[in-house]
Amino acid sequence: MGGQTGGQMALGVAETGCLRAAVIGAGSMGAGIAAQFANAGVAVDLLDMPADGRRNARAEAGIANQVRTRGFMGAAQAQLVRPGNVEDDFDRLRDADWIVEAVIEDPAVKRALFDRIEAVRKPGAVVSSNTSTIPRARLIEGRSKAFADHFLISHFFNPPRYMELLELVGPAEGAASAFALRAGRDVLGKTVVPCLDTPGFIANRIGCTWISVAIVEAVRLGLTVEEADAVHAAFGVPSTGAFGLMDLVGIDLIPHIWGSLMGALPADDTINRFDLPAEPVLRTLVETGRHGRKTGAGFYRRTAGGQREALELTDARYRSLRPVRTGDLPGGGALDALLADPGRLGDYARSVLTETLRYVARHAASIAVDPADVDTAMKLGYAWKRGPFEMIAALRDTGALPEDIALPAPSVRGATPLQDDRLARAKTSGRTIAQNAAASVRPLGDGLIALEIHTKMNAVNADVMDMIDAALDGLAGSARGLVIGNHNPRAFSAGADLAAIVAMIDAGDWTGIEAFTARGQALYAALRRSSAPVVAAVRGVALGGGCELLLHCDDAVLHAEAQVGLPESTLGLLPAWGGCVRTLERAAARSGAARGPGAVVSAAMGTILAPRPYGSAREAVAAGLLPETVGIAMSRDTVFDLAVARAGRLVDGYVPPPAPTFRCAGPSGASGMLAGLTARHAAGSLGDGDLAVAERIVTVLTGGPDGDVMRETGADDILALERQAFVALAATPLARERLRKLL
Repeated sequence: MGGQTGGQMALGVAETGCLRAAVIGAGSMGAGIAAQFANAGVAVDLLDMPADGRRNARAEAGIANQVRTRGFMGAAQAQLVRPGNVEDDFDRLRDADWIVEAVIEDPAVKRALFDRIEAVRKPGAVVSSNTSTIPRARLIEGRSKAFADHFLISHFFNPPRYMELLELVGPAEGAASAFALRAGRDVLGKTVVPCLDTPGFIANRIGCTWISVAIVEAVRLGLTVEEADAVHAAFGVPSTGAFGLMDLVGIDLIPHIWGSLMGALPADDTINRFDLPAEPVLRTLVETGRHGRKTGAGFYRRTAGGQREALELTDARYRSLRPVRTGDLPGGGALDALLADPGRLGDYARSVLTETLRYVARHAASIAVDPADVDTAMKLGYAWKRGPFEMIAALRDTGALPEDIALPAPSVRGATPLQDDRLARAKTSGRTIAQNAAASVRPLGDGLIALEIHTKMNAVNADVMDMIDAALDGLAGSARGLVIGNHNPRAFSAGADLAAIVAMIDAGDWTGIEAFTARGQALYAALRRSSAPVVAAVRGVALGGGCELLLHCDDAVLHAEAQVGLPESTLGLLPAWGGCVRTLERAAARSGAARGPGAVVSAAMGTILAPRPYGSAREAVAAGLLPETVGIAMSRDTVFDLAVARAGRLVDGYVPPPAPTFRCAGPSGASGMLAGLTARHAAGSLGDGDLAVAERIVTVLTGGPDGDVMRETGADDILALERQAFVALAATPLARERLRKLL
């Protein structure tokens, strides 16, 4: 695998021109934004007010908080953030290509800061404010044309690492907006939604209005918080519901965010008609410090004994939780039936949904560049399963909505921008080389072909193996390279088809299990030995057999948030499609690693016995599971095309890697490897079954009973040990129990 180290810039970042950034304000949002720049490999200065004593203490605390809350994708990324303060270090901003202001929501404070930034900003550098409510026009009043032309609103959502939406408000045309749109995607990994310069932009304008209506109407109609949140679950909005969402966001923010937004909008605007900050129950919660999860109590709380309680909206007292499932609602929770119900739950559903969707239909043209962006913003910013216009389209023919709630013309193009890459175009062409219900092999052009798996979570079953065979036939023929990938944001491949394995276990079909294992081994090894390069494009998880598929490719491009790992040992099994061979090979080849057999086996064991998948591609690189040369992309949308480009560069002069051989420590080495695990078992921290699994894994990694450090052991010998161990472990009660529980 070749191209870029895990600590360097993500692919495509240098091309954006965003090589250095600065963030002013080291609170959770500002420090989180700085961490996300660092996750892309961009060096960033994080400045805050000087503190007494250690003057950079506030910025240092912001960085430490991001480390604690996993805002960084790896330890190396935290080193890219340089703390400072706005008195001693302001001149550092001269080097920044993008300066983000993330200070208090006070226009006067922000404008004073912009005076200072304008004096040091280098020509062409973009400045943006992370305000959530203040219009851009108000912030650039009195500024020079050069500053205004390079000034934007960059509205991130918290936490910046995990929330995909970035709303941008900038000049309609020009280099600054083009820069921010591209850097927002390729550097920060966001879905960027351009917004018109209106209060609250898109997501908060609609989201805050929805929450206002939801809470005020629940009080008026006498619903419990559990009933109201169950109705919202039927809408397909967050599973928390409106009340649970406010506990998560923080009830103390209502006077500030809602107050600012309400003050900026006309008195007859829906958010002002449904005056949330004025609700007595809200005032009580704010005044008594019951701000939600951050304080341990809000609309819901958990007692010292672990019991969940809910707030009575009439008197702000707590009582035992009375759960309401969606299926308990009228019509079993079907939205059209709920909206038709004549009772108070139907009244509530009609009121909230009608007010919210009417608001969207009336204001979309004034807040969004494209109506489809409204759907995108609400799905990504507020976790709605369907955007407002998608909901309107679904309900139009049911008679559940008033006639004045209409779709815009022309109709929306869809909430999520259509994927436009080489795979999408290949699928649009309709041309296939081979295809079945589980996978497809398609021509990409330039002599390259693609293997796309499309089972549930892209699990590898016998039909997928047939298509791997077809791809190998293509590589043996005229195809010059293969890219393995798909458009599923959740999974490159979650592993082998466990249901099929469990069915064979239940039937006692040990011959079938061994044959299934052997076929996977042979196909993956054939990919590794192919006379043409194979590159993986990994957008989601790559686990178990999916991780082994990745490990057998010559190169890979991974989305930065891809979770990679070999969790078989937690199921009472071991990697058996060449995973043990590849982890040994990776451990032996890892830069700087000790090369003795014991050290290699120890490193491979650490990978195979890891308790959970690595939380990011950079973590997988740092742990040695993936080589430093894999490509890492911040945007899912770019992963496949970047993989195609890397495959194209490997084609000319490609030579497959040599078959690995190992100096295996054998039984004597195995006993040494197991000493620590045996001690844990004796201390009671490792069960009998897990110790047995570890013993099998160590036996495979040390070459089995015939392993001998004085002679070389071939990959085929390790594969045979893998198969034997997998079949033996599949027959144990531990594997049966854990597999059934997982399924």
